[in-house]
Amino acid sequence: MIQFFAPEIKQTKCLPETESQHCVKVLRMKQGDRIVVTDGKGYRYQCTIVDPHHKHVYVNIDAEEEIACHWGCTIAVAVAPTKNMDRMEWFAEKATEAGIDRVVPLKCAHSERKELKTERLRKILVSAMNQSLKTTLPQLDEMTKFETLVKTDFDGQKFIGYCDDALPRKSFVKEYKPGSNVLILIGPEGDFSPQEVELAMNHGFVPVTFGDSRFRTESAALFGVNAVHAINQLMK
Repeated sequence: MIQFFAPEIKQTKCLPETESQHCVKVLRMKQGDRIVVTDGKGYRYQCTIVDPHHKHVYVNIDAEEEIACHWGCTIAVAVAPTKNMDRMEWFAEKATEAGIDRVVPLKCAHSERKELKTERLRKILVSAMNQSLKTTLPQLDEMTKFETLVKTDFDGQKFIGYCDDALPRKSFVKEYKPGSNVLILIGPEGDFSPQEVELAMNHGFVPVTFGDSRFRTESAALFGVNAVHAINQLMK
């Protein structure tokens, strides 16, 4: 099954230009062909092509289905973008394939990257959503200051992954409660500063470790996402 993304498909009955081009020029689809479209908001549509133009593929909607996320909770990860954007893009792709609701690029005291253009990351999220046949596009925030994020309310468990064992840390896989909404903070290669950890703890974040392995930034972030899924699946 090949899935297309059109956020306003129900209103416009039309694929965006990039999706239209892929449909017509790459896949060579024609009038009368049937395609699957998601709006990225939890709905999938069975459609028939009525006008296969490379800039605007118009369709008839034959059926509509609401598809709930299979993980049943909110998974949010705030991660300091790596200097090499390939690694951040890899995380965004794999986390979307596994299932994630929100990605927050985090600006920290030791961040390697202070600015971030999110356009390419959004395209990767869309591509990964379609490839994995999910119907909910993860929310991608703009670069957010650490202090701003930790002071923002979150309805669920809050964790900060921290490398320095001078501070007592708990095991993430033991602390996470199955089915709970979760927000995980992952710092840069230089880790969070002690001041940032203290601020996070003052706002309800629990310092945690992801086990005996030492991960790079993007690997730690993905471990957190996959651990939540594994724990929730074990409890089904």
